[in-house]
Amino acid sequence: MGKNLYITTAIPYVNAKPHIGNAMDYLLADIWSRYQKQQFPDRILRFSAGTDEHGNKIAANAKEHNVPPQQYVDTQYKAFSDLMKKLGANYTDFVRTTEPHHVETVQYIWKQLQPHIYKGSYEGWYCVGHEAFFTEKEVTETNGTCPDHQTPYEKLSEENYYFKLSQFGPQIKEAIEKKKMVIEPEFRQKEILNLIDSGLRDVSISRPKKSLSWGVPVPDDPDQVIYVWIDALPNYLSVIGYPDKEAWKDFWPADVQVLGKDILRFHAAIWPGLLLALDLPLPKKLLVHGHVNSNGAKISKTTGNVVDPNEIIDTYGLDAFRYFFSRHIPTLDDGDFTWEVFENAYNNELANELGNLIQRVGSMINRYQSGVIGDHPRPEHDIKQYKDYMSELKFNRALDEVWNMVRELNVYIENVKPWQVAKEAEQNPEEKEHLDQILAYASGSLIQIADLLIPFLPTTAKTIDNIFASGLVKLPEAVLFPKVHNHTQSTTH
Repeated sequence: MGKNLYITTAIPYVNAKPHIGNAMDYLLADIWSRYQKQQFPDRILRFSAGTDEHGNKIAANAKEHNVPPQQYVDTQYKAFSDLMKKLGANYTDFVRTTEPHHVETVQYIWKQLQPHIYKGSYEGWYCVGHEAFFTEKEVTETNGTCPDHQTPYEKLSEENYYFKLSQFGPQIKEAIEKKKMVIEPEFRQKEILNLIDSGLRDVSISRPKKSLSWGVPVPDDPDQVIYVWIDALPNYLSVIGYPDKEAWKDFWPADVQVLGKDILRFHAAIWPGLLLALDLPLPKKLLVHGHVNSNGAKISKTTGNVVDPNEIIDTYGLDAFRYFFSRHIPTLDDGDFTWEVFENAYNNELANELGNLIQRVGSMINRYQSGVIGDHPRPEHDIKQYKDYMSELKFNRALDEVWNMVRELNVYIENVKPWQVAKEAEQNPEEKEHLDQILAYASGSLIQIADLLIPFLPTTAKTIDNIFASGLVKLPEAVLFPKVHNHTQSTTH
C-alpha cells in the first residue's frame, strides 16, 4: 500500500444547476476520504473535483446570455464548488477544463496518442443534448427523437479523428479479470466485460471546428476541435500536475474514482484505453453509484420533480442530508427520495433514536452525578463488520451497523432503567456504583458511536465528542435534531 491516497469525482457539465447526482459524487468521495484520514492519519490524501466547461451546449447557452463562452463558464462553475463546500466535502484540488494547464495537458496527451489516432469520415445520428452519436436502431426505436431531450436527432456526416479503442479491449478485460482495476458493484463490472466481449469500437475524438466551436483545438490541425472525452477524462491527471509537475507520480493511479452509472462506459472502457495508450497504470477502483429517483420516477426538469440538494441542507441541516443520502440511498445502486420518507428518517432516527439518546444520557449524568462520568474502562463494541463494509465501499451498510449500536444502546437504557437505580441509590449506597457503571457504559458507547460517525456525520460526531469525551458532560443548549413537521405540505413538491 502506497504512502499517498487519491480519490476523484466526475466533473459535471456547467450548463445546468448542480443536481442530486453531483451531490452523491461529492458525498461518497468525502465519506471515503474522511474514513481514510481516520485510518491513516500520516498519509497525504488528495481529493479532486472540477467542472467540464467546453462544448456546444455551453456555447449555445453563452449566446443566449449574450456573453462570450469563457465569461459564461466563469460564472457557472461556482455553483458546483459552492455545493461541495456546503456538503462539507473537503476536496484538495479543483480543476476547470478551460484552465491553461488543463488545455496544455489535453494537447500534450493528444500528441502522445498519435500512434493510436487516425482520420476517418463518419455519418450518423447526433444528439446535441448528449453530445453523442446514436445508432440507426436507437433512432428508429425512439421515432427519431431523443427521449431525454425531446429534440430530433440530426443526421451528420463529417470527417473526424478516431482513437483506436478497439485494439485495447483484451488488455482492459485482462486488467479487470486480474483485479488490477476493480469495478464496484460487481454487476456493473459484468456489464463492462459484456461490452468488451461484444467488441469495443474505435471512438471519434474530434469534431470539425464548424460543428464544435468551443473547445480545445487539435494540435497541428486548426480545422478540428478535440471532442469531449479526450478533453474531460484527463482532468484526473491534469489536476494533480500531469505531465509537467513530478508530484503527479506520487498519486496516480487513483485509489478510487467515484462516478454515476450513466458515465460508466466512458470511465471503464474509453478511459482505460487512453491510459494504456499513454502507458499509464489504470485506476485501482471505480465506485459506480446509481441514480436517485423520486417516488419511483426518474428525476427530471420536465416532470418537475427535481430535488435540490441546497434546499434539503438549508431546511434540515447538513448532517441530516448526509445521513439520509449515505444510509437510505444504497451506495452502489439506485435509491429513492421523497420528502415524506426523508422527514420520517429525520424525526424517527436522527431526532428520536440518536438526538434523544444523547440528551437522555447527558441529562442523567448531569442530574445524578453532577456532570461527572465515572472512571470506568470504555466499552469496545465489535466493529469488524463496519470496517468490512467500509472497505467494500458499501457505506450505507456500514452506517446501518452504527445504527444497530444506537438502537442497542436505547434498548439497554430501557432495560437497566438508570432512573430507577438512582432512586434505589438514595437508600443503598452500593447502587451508586451500579449507576456509575451504567452511565459510564452509555457515554463510552456514545463516544465510540461518534468515532464511527466521523466519515458520515462529522458535525454530529464532534458534538457527541464535545459532550462526553472530557469526562465532564457539557450538553449544548440547542436540541441536536429538532423535530420537523410536514415539509411536504408547506411546500409545492
